[in-house]
Amino acid sequence: MEFNVPTMAQMIAKGETPEILFWVGCAGSFDERAQKITKDIAKILQHVGLKFAILGTEESCTGDPAKRAGNEFLFQMQAMANIELLNAYEIKKIVTGCPHCFNTLKNEYPELGGNYEVIHHSQLIQSLIDEGKLKASNGETFKGKKITFHDPCYLGRANGVYEAPRAVLQQLDADLVEMKRCKTTGLCCGAGGAQMFKEPEKGNRDINVTRAEEALSLQPDIIAAGCPFCMTMLSDGVKHFEQENKVQVLDIAEITAKANGLS
Repeated sequence: MEFNVPTMAQMIAKGETPEILFWVGCAGSFDERAQKITKDIAKILQHVGLKFAILGTEESCTGDPAKRAGNEFLFQMQAMANIELLNAYEIKKIVTGCPHCFNTLKNEYPELGGNYEVIHHSQLIQSLIDEGKLKASNGETFKGKKITFHDPCYLGRANGVYEAPRAVLQQLDADLVEMKRCKTTGLCCGAGGAQMFKEPEKGNRDINVTRAEEALSLQPDIIAAGCPFCMTMLSDGVKHFEQENKVQVLDIAEITAKANGLS
């Protein structure tokens, strides 16, 4: 399958407009692990025939880490530059694989003049399954596999999106098991609030180790994630317990792509 993702600039130059803009995000662009998730999201979009584009080198950070770290001035500078670009391209609908980008674009850009329909990739995948455009067939089978889903803070508690990722996993004929702390009482992986980019303060234990221990206590085959930051923290937690050869940490998009024979 030829894998070519057009940029907005290329599409506009051809006189075309996409149905949806795929906001890749910093992690999805530069983190080697998250790049795999980005590719799988793009493969899913191509597979179902959705006309989409990315911003490419025109995309900049949403400003989420700056805002969470307390630098409101830098956040507004980054946000205004992005809004100017998005409005110039007359963007209406955005999908992103990062709950941090999702939350910022959806809830914080409107007050600065950026009004878009913003969805998380798990919501898009759920709607594609509901429409019959995606079926868990022709690919890897997850039948009988035990999967637990970790709720990202900015997807779950901040935006109330709990069912979409679970609905996607329930399509797989897998055994979906819940951690004691899930949904509204989910535990943070430890990366939010710009903590991802600094060393932890002194304490007895890192949060991601505690969260990984909770997940591993269920003896899952797969820990499912829906955020590149959670992916890093959970993977590190699994490695801490030397379980990386037994337990996979996979994004909802990666699981969907495998089930549909796309990766």
